[in-house]
Amino acid sequence: MKKVFVGLSGGVDSAVAAYLLKEQGYDVTCGFMRNWDSLANNDTLGNPTLDNEHCSQELDYQDALAVATQLGLPLLRVDFVAEYWDDVFSVFLEETKKGNTPNPDILCNRHIKFDAFFDFASKHGFDLVATGHYAKILQVDGINRLVKAQDKNKDQSYFLAQVPLNALQKALFPLQDLEKSEIRAIASQLDLPVATKRDSTGICFIGERHFREFLSNYLKETQGDIIDIGSNKKVGTHKGVMYYTLGQRHGLDISTAVGPFFVCHKDIETNTLYVTKGRDSEYLLSDKVIVNRINWYQDKDNIDCFAKFRYRQKDNPVTLNWIDDETLEVSVNPAVAAITPGQEAVFYDKDGLVLGAGRVDQIYYQNQSPRERVDQALENSKY
Repeated sequence: MKKVFVGLSGGVDSAVAAYLLKEQGYDVTCGFMRNWDSLANNDTLGNPTLDNEHCSQELDYQDALAVATQLGLPLLRVDFVAEYWDDVFSVFLEETKKGNTPNPDILCNRHIKFDAFFDFASKHGFDLVATGHYAKILQVDGINRLVKAQDKNKDQSYFLAQVPLNALQKALFPLQDLEKSEIRAIASQLDLPVATKRDSTGICFIGERHFREFLSNYLKETQGDIIDIGSNKKVGTHKGVMYYTLGQRHGLDISTAVGPFFVCHKDIETNTLYVTKGRDSEYLLSDKVIVNRINWYQDKDNIDCFAKFRYRQKDNPVTLNWIDDETLEVSVNPAVAAITPGQEAVFYDKDGLVLGAGRVDQIYYQNQSPRERVDQALENSKY
């Protein structure tokens, strides 16, 4: 009987995953990952910031314990606070300082759930590791590969595309062929204590709080001008360009009478936020993307395939051209709006097989960088 270590988060998905593994005859042990110190953290000045009012981690642990007890499964509480700080949160802060928009969930899956958690499982004699992610494992030429889940609305393959290939060989996703409604039904039939618990949103270190409010504990807020790229006129004041993302419309504090405006460029050096009118503005478009920090699952060929540049985005037709083993030039046709440096580009074939992924490093439209396009637009506004 194979021994499986399943991540139990305190939510309904992982609870049902644990139940299904037990029913399938595995020797199941549950593991609750403690990734964030919810009682006392330090801000950039070394001052403790209390998070226990906002982070649901301790409540989640109690829910996980209740589920494990009801299912008759052992639960281990595993501490990865240091690893999370070094490999996820610190990277998140550094990328944000540069004006990029990193995805901490992807970093967490790669460095914590499918690295530190895997290492713990291996050292304690487990054969396999399982999670409640909505994704599918498919054998291709005898090798486990990542594929979109049955429930395309909940599919999380985007967040898993940086998981190393060797980790996929020992991974299980018990929910891969189930719809969310089926998960809820199973939990209700079992009368699990988390059967009606709402799905978590965001990430633990932010919880239910406002993103900018939380980050202000770690990154200094510096107000600056919001400039309409079409008129070169100031239309508002921002609280720090790093807090905004390309394509953002809400939270700009600009009168809707003269908008709507969308963020189209962030100038970190001058602390200026540039906006453009209309969702269809050409200043939001990119038709060429440079992608680095590649995690690739097969031969590195120049191919036509599909890409998502953010979660829940539709599949966009692209052509891949390898610059070197670690860098891709991605041609996007038709052009896509609000492709954002720091976010993940995930590549799929027509059947939903994940080919690989990488970090969006640079974006271009008609061979111009965002900085060049801003300069040209501002020059044109003089006439």
